[in-house]
Amino acid sequence: MQIQFKIAEEPDAMTAEKGRLLFAGDTLFVKGVVAMDGLPPADRMEVCFAGRSNVGKSTLINALTGMKALARASNTPGRTQEINFFTAGEETYLVDLPGYGYANAPLPIVEKWQRLLKQYLSGRQTLRRAFVLIDARHGVKKVDDEIMSLLDSSAVTFQCVLTKSDKVKETERAKILDQVRSALAKHPAAYPEIVVTSSEKGWGIPTLRAIISTLE
Repeated sequence: MQIQFKIAEEPDAMTAEKGRLLFAGDTLFVKGVVAMDGLPPADRMEVCFAGRSNVGKSTLINALTGMKALARASNTPGRTQEINFFTAGEETYLVDLPGYGYANAPLPIVEKWQRLLKQYLSGRQTLRRAFVLIDARHGVKKVDDEIMSLLDSSAVTFQCVLTKSDKVKETERAKILDQVRSALAKHPAAYPEIVVTSSEKGWGIPTLRAIISTLE
C-alpha cells in the first residue's frame, strides 16, 4: 500500500544542481509589506513560508539561501510583523509570512496581521506554492489546521515542511509523521509529499531548494 504524503526523496543530480544554482547568487531583501497596496509587482513566480510563531521560518530561509542574517531569526515568538519579500535569482520571490497563532503583540496588531495574511493568500496570482512549516517536536496544532483550511479555500497548493527534525528521536518522528499525515489528509490543497528538514544539520535543504527550482 502506497503511503499517502510520503517523505520527499532527495533530488537527482541535475535537479539538485538546478536548486543549488537558484540559491547560489545574491539573495536580497526587497521590502517588508504591511498592507496589500505595498506588495511588489507580481512579475515573477513566488513561494511563501507560513507557520506558527517560532517554528523556524526565518532560520529555514537563511539555510536555503546560505545567508545567516538574511531573514531575522528570533527566539521571541511573533517577531516577524510584516510580509517580507526576498529575491532568489531574477525570477523568484521568497516570501516570509507573519507567524500565526500566539504572537507577542497586542491583539489588534495580531488581528491586522491575520487579515493581511488572508488577503495575500487569496489575491496573489503569482503564488505557486505555500510551504507550511510544522515543528517536528509538536506536530500539527489547531492553528496549523486553520491556516491549511485558509489555503484550501484560497486554492493555494501547500506542502508541509517538518522543521527541527533533529530535535526528535527517530521513533518519535515516526509517530509525529503519522499525526501529520492524518491532518493533511483532510485538506484538498495539500501536496502529497512532506519535506523533513533540520536547518541546523542541513537535512532536507537541497531537496527543498530543488522543489522550489522546478516550480513554474
